Amino acid sequence: MTGRWPHIIVHADMDAFYASVEQLDDPTLRGKPVLIGPRSQRGVVLTASYEARPFGVGSAMPMVQAMRLCPQALIVPPRFERYIQVSAQIMQVFDHFSPHVEPLSLDEAFIDMSGAEDLFGPPTVIGRKIKDAVKEATGLNVTVGLASTKHVAKIASALNKPDGLTVVEHEKACEWLAPLGVKRMWGVGPKMEARLHALGFKTIGDLARSDPRTLTLQLGQHGSHLHALANGLDPRQVESSRRERIVGSERTLESDVSSLEQIEIHLRRAADRVSARLRNKRLHARGIRVKLKTTSFQLHSRQARLDPATDLGEVLFRAARDLAAQMLTFGPFRLVGLAAFDLASVAADKQLDLFTEPPRQSKLETTLGQLNSKFGRDTLKRARDLRRNGTVMGPAPTLDFRTNLPPEVEPERDRSFEGEDPGWD
Repeated sequence: MTGRWPHIIVHADMDAFYASVEQLDDPTLRGKPVLIGPRSQRGVVLTASYEARPFGVGSAMPMVQAMRLCPQALIVPPRFERYIQVSAQIMQVFDHFSPHVEPLSLDEAFIDMSGAEDLFGPPTVIGRKIKDAVKEATGLNVTVGLASTKHVAKIASALNKPDGLTVVEHEKACEWLAPLGVKRMWGVGPKMEARLHALGFKTIGDLARSDPRTLTLQLGQHGSHLHALANGLDPRQVESSRRERIVGSERTLESDVSSLEQIEIHLRRAADRVSARLRNKRLHARGIRVKLKTTSFQLHSRQARLDPATDLGEVLFRAARDLAAQMLTFGPFRLVGLAAFDLASVAADKQLDLFTEPPRQSKLETTLGQLNSKFGRDTLKRARDLRRNGTVMGPAPTLDFRTNLPPEVEPERDRSFEGEDPGWD
C-alpha cells in the first residue's frame, strides 16, 4: 500500500447466519447440511448451511426443491428472537470499533473506519481485529471486505466466504474490479445482468471502458451510476444516523388467496403488527407498500404516500386494501406483505389530522397492542379473523435499518422480494 486511503470502509457479513447460530447452539448440527425454514411443502429456505450449499441449495429456494437436491439435510425452524439477540451482540462489537455503523440486515453492516489507522493499524489489521472480536463475542465467523468505497467493500466481502478477509487497496480498485462479472456489482440482479450481457457488457471492466454517454442512453441514469461504480467511484457514505427505514410484515400462506376479502384478512393482521411497532418506536410512516407473490413466484407490489403520516393500523389497512385491489388480476397469491416506509419520529409530525387519525382510534389500538404484548399475540383478535387462513411462517424480526437503493436499481440481495423476508416480519 503506497499511502493512506481517503476512506476505509468495512463491509462485514456473517456466514450463513441463521444456520450458523443453530449449529453454534446445537453441536449435533455441526458439520451437517442444515436448512433453516418452515417444515412445510410451501415454505422456502431462509438460510442453508455451507454443508448444504454444494448440493445447489440456497436462500429463497422452495423447501420441496431443496429437499430433492439435498434429501439428507436437516430442517430447523427459525428462532428469530435468538437471531435478533446475536445480531445485537454483533452490532455492539461494530460500535466498539466506530461510531459510524450502517446495518443492512441482522447479519450485515458497513463500518466506516476512516482515520482509525493510528488506533487500530492498517486496513488488513483492522479487518482481522473485527473478525476476531466478533468471533470472541459470539463464537461465529464473519467475512470482511475492506476498500475505500462501500461498493468495492461489499463486492470484496462476497468473494471469499466463508470466514474471509479481502482487502482492496485504494489505488488498485479499478484493476481489481475489471475482471469480475457484472453480476458482482451491488444493484445488479439477474434482470439487469441479462440486460447488460445483451448490450455486450460481461465484466465490470467492460462497463468501466464504455462511453458513459452511450451507457446513459441505453440504461438511463442507472447507466451513469453503473459506469461510476465500475470505475471505483462511489460517493455514498456510511449512514449511521439513518437506521429507521422500513417496518413491515409478510407471510407465506398455507392456502392460496385470490379475492380481496381473503387478502384483507392478512393485510389487517400485518397492519396491526406494523402499527404496533411504529408506536413502540414512536415513529410515523409517510408511505405504505403492499407486496403479493403469485403461485408461480411472480412478485407484484404497489405503494402510496400517506398524508398525514400515521402509526394507526386502521389507516395502514385501508391504504393497503386499496393497493391490493389494483393487483387482483395477477392472482392467486401465496404470499401477502405490507410495509410502512419513509419513517419519521412522532416529534417531527406534530400536525395530526384529527379526522383521519382520531384520538379514540389511537387509544383503542394502543390498548389492544399492550394487551396482546403482555398476554400473547392472539389474546384479543377481531371476530373476522377467527377463521382466517393459516400461514406457513411464524413471526420474524423487523429490520428497521434496511438500506434504500435508488428506485431504478435492482437489488442484489433484497430479501423482501425472495421468500420469507427477515426484514419484514
